[in-house]
Amino acid sequence: MFALVDCNNFFVSCERIFQPELEGKAVIVLSNNDGCAVARSNEAKALGIKMGTPLFQLRHLVDSGRLQVRSSNYKLYGDMSERVMNILRQAAPKIEVYSIDEAFLHLNGIEDPKAFCADLRQKIRQWTGIPVSIGIAPTKTLCKIASHFAKRYAGYRGVCVIDSSDKRRKALELTEINDVWGIGWRGAPKLASLGVKTAADLAGKPEEWVRRHLHIGGMRTWQELNGIVALEEENEDRRQSICTSRSFATEISELSELEQRISDFAAACARKLRTENSVAGRLVVFLWTNRFRPDMPQSFPSTEIHFQTAANNTQEIVSAALKGLREIYKEGFAYKKAGVIVDEISDASYTQNTLFESEEELQMRRKSETLSDVMDRFNTDEHQLLHLGTQRSGHYAAGIRREHCSKLYSTDWDELLEIH
Repeated sequence: MFALVDCNNFFVSCERIFQPELEGKAVIVLSNNDGCAVARSNEAKALGIKMGTPLFQLRHLVDSGRLQVRSSNYKLYGDMSERVMNILRQAAPKIEVYSIDEAFLHLNGIEDPKAFCADLRQKIRQWTGIPVSIGIAPTKTLCKIASHFAKRYAGYRGVCVIDSSDKRRKALELTEINDVWGIGWRGAPKLASLGVKTAADLAGKPEEWVRRHLHIGGMRTWQELNGIVALEEENEDRRQSICTSRSFATEISELSELEQRISDFAAACARKLRTENSVAGRLVVFLWTNRFRPDMPQSFPSTEIHFQTAANNTQEIVSAALKGLREIYKEGFAYKKAGVIVDEISDASYTQNTLFESEEELQMRRKSETLSDVMDRFNTDEHQLLHLGTQRSGHYAAGIRREHCSKLYSTDWDELLEIH
């Protein structure tokens, strides 16, 4: 059996731990530059606030005092996440961290999974203040469904178990197809056109039908819904992609300014790769205009660049990103967001040079890797003392709007919680 531990409204819950006056009130946490809602309390959801709603559309609720707003405080959230995950590591035989607020537990050898998870839920709440919901089932996809029920219905007391055919059938009948992990809103329209509206509809289809209409991911989802383990274990140590992006406080039209921002983002990706002893085989650069400004021309270009030899040094990553930027940049557009993604990630220890790489190119790469090592010795996540000439001075995230940011209650001695 597996269990999925899911932190409830995680960003909002982190804020409420140190600001109990927010309990029972409608609260949202905003994206970078205080752009739009990325987390909502149940009270905010009851007001009809959708994920991704821009702050300017909610200003009347804020001004009237009906809605509390907080800027993203990722350092605080990351620290609280690690505290929760450490509790899980100490309690469970094995865990797979799925995201900042979710983890799968392997419950092999645990005699009473429900009692175990109920105690674990209480311990997490007592030790960290974070409320969690736990779904228990024979597959990860069914765990996702169970966790939704645990979160949605108070009668489960935060723990829902799907451990029989009858429970599985009833849960699937009550789950819309767009709520199934691996389907979502992107895959739901296609399935709806084929008469599949609930998870039960999909699970009930013959295997031949599934193979004919769905890709390999859909086949795995079908198996998981029918209680057959089909999803491989997530590799906790190596992620599949790294993205560094930011929304800008004001739109940017000048190429020179965008070059500095893209250089910052690419350098941050390179540093993360080296931290994880990884290399990337591909890089993507993208630009977005402000979709909430219909009075302005819109453009959402992107391009990808493949490395001849997988790389993680700053000079090579930044150079490729700037090349991509110059390919997609067009005058006459005001860009609100930009970013760099590196993927096709592999272990740096097994990287091989291509047969066609010249000795000169090999020497250049070695020099770039040496320079990156020097930069890593002086730079930290918070302070970038050494950087390339194409970058801005200071941290790549400096200057973003955070007008409603809470303190670093758990990671900064100068911002500890004060009790009067």
